[in-house]
Amino acid sequence: MDSYALATRNTVEVVTDEELKILLEKPKKCVYAGYEPSGEIHLGHLVTVNKLRDLKDAGFEVVVLLADLHAFLNRKGTMEEVGELADYNRRCFEGLGLKDVTFVLGSELQLNPEYELLMLRLSQQITLNRATRSMDEVGRQMEAPTVSQMIYPIMQMVDIAMLGVDAAVGGIDQRKIHMLAREHLVNAGYSSPVCIHTPILNGLDGKKMSSSSGNYISVADTEETINKKCQKAFCPPECEDNAVLQMFQYHVFPRVPLVSVRRPEKFGGDLEFNNYGALHEAYQKGEIHPLDLKKTLGTYLAEILAPVRDYVQ
Repeated sequence: MDSYALATRNTVEVVTDEELKILLEKPKKCVYAGYEPSGEIHLGHLVTVNKLRDLKDAGFEVVVLLADLHAFLNRKGTMEEVGELADYNRRCFEGLGLKDVTFVLGSELQLNPEYELLMLRLSQQITLNRATRSMDEVGRQMEAPTVSQMIYPIMQMVDIAMLGVDAAVGGIDQRKIHMLAREHLVNAGYSSPVCIHTPILNGLDGKKMSSSSGNYISVADTEETINKKCQKAFCPPECEDNAVLQMFQYHVFPRVPLVSVRRPEKFGGDLEFNNYGALHEAYQKGEIHPLDLKKTLGTYLAEILAPVRDYVQ
């Protein structure tokens, strides 16, 4: 797979495609993604982790921002609490294969005069309405937003400038903030980043992923728990919005070159697939039973996540 195919696979949008192609030709290029420290690293995080791995293979230097100060501003806990989570999350990301990358703790980058001055300069350019709209998808309790949450998107813009990166990776929920950065950083003398957006996947039940619903698979889950969750996952005969197929596309095939569906001979015997498209087509034709697909998914996810549990213990 060439560098462009690696950089763009499993994305929903690149802003802009032409800028990415030019960037890929440069001998040195850098991309970042920021993560609010969380108690559970789960398959929702793995979508962007896999994309960072792709970009590393495509020749990018990778920076991971452990955004403790952002988490604090977004009502995710005290600074002490999010600081402890940031260290745990770093080890989870390393266990998921983000090694030989640069980890930056947000508070170590953001609490300096140069950073603060740029943040204040940009705050003069951005209306409260625009800042609020940019937070609609990522903010907590946005029916009554705090001033701290209006600072959040401006800080994310300044992160891009101060880290000196060429590109930013995030879920499509980050789009409005990234577009703010592209629009306003140039006014402060910085380049507009290429923005690479990944989809927001639903949870195991086919509904919005939520910690309160428990409809996700965590890197801390045991093999037994992973298999049980996969057996209960939403897997209708149709392919659209099929949670199990989504996990094969975004979690299994980016890491596994060949997927084997093990079945007794009386049910057709084993099947092998070397790409997601072939698996999708076979399921669409009814050649794979949902239970066989779920069992296969559990096997591969347990293998993929096993190194994380070993690494963080």
